[in-house]
Amino acid sequence: MTYSCRVTVSTAPESDPLPPILHIDDLVVRYGAFTAVDRLNLELRPGELFGLLGPNGAGKSSTIRVLIGQRQPTAGRVRVAGLDIVRDWHSIKPLFGYVPDRENHFEEFTGLENLRFFADLYRADRRRVAECLAMVELSEAGNSSVGSYSLGMRRKLLLARALLHAPRILYLDEPTANLDIHSVEVVHRILRQLMREGVTVLLTTHNMKEVEEVCDRVAILCKGKLVALDSPLALRQRHAERKADVILDDGRREVVDLEDVAQRGRFAEAVSAGRVSSIQTREFDFHDAFLKLTGTRFD
Repeated sequence: MTYSCRVTVSTAPESDPLPPILHIDDLVVRYGAFTAVDRLNLELRPGELFGLLGPNGAGKSSTIRVLIGQRQPTAGRVRVAGLDIVRDWHSIKPLFGYVPDRENHFEEFTGLENLRFFADLYRADRRRVAECLAMVELSEAGNSSVGSYSLGMRRKLLLARALLHAPRILYLDEPTANLDIHSVEVVHRILRQLMREGVTVLLTTHNMKEVEEVCDRVAILCKGKLVALDSPLALRQRHAERKADVILDDGRREVVDLEDVAQRGRFAEAVSAGRVSSIQTREFDFHDAFLKLTGTRFD
């Protein structure tokens, strides 16, 4: 699929007193002749919940691979808490937690045993195991083998594992995939609490409702480039379709462009004359905004 990109980028407010915990400066990731990430610049601050979005092949996964140490930058620089991700990797690794999009549990172990194993790797206090299980509402299932867990339970166990060592920054790849409505709210509640504690969260998701509900800011990538950076509300205001679907008293249907002065005047006259039976404004559709920016649906 080919697609074009439109660029609308807004930076974080200059008045924000908190120094960024994550700096991505002119990041380039290449696979042979193919450029997956093309001079990406981002800054994330403590306590921020940041959404990283883009169509398949936009560069999201390549960016995450650099952040979790699976791939070194081809060019550019990434710093976490002032530390260089290449030179200071061993100091950075304890600072973050990661929830992959695919599970990698020990199936024959119980939930407790899985978390105890990773707690020991992280050199975390084993008391954190029970705390993290309770946090994701898996305490009762802790003594059951992970092989018996549902998909949603497995996803929540991944989150519990990522929180064992109380990371300062959390990378989440589709954190609420396969979760029921209640479990989604549990995860969102955890994320909000982490934000209050100053933890920075970077997530990728295909759930546009989730983006609007929990993200402070959103970056949209297209062909490896940053094409939009702003709050979900600002993106909503900038890309909302200012039109109204109107049904007149004689049954005729009209679409009124509220940006058009003439159409707005005729619409006001019809309302004043009592000739309007129904008015419905068009809701903002993040998918349509995404289509406008990248030239492709968000699938």
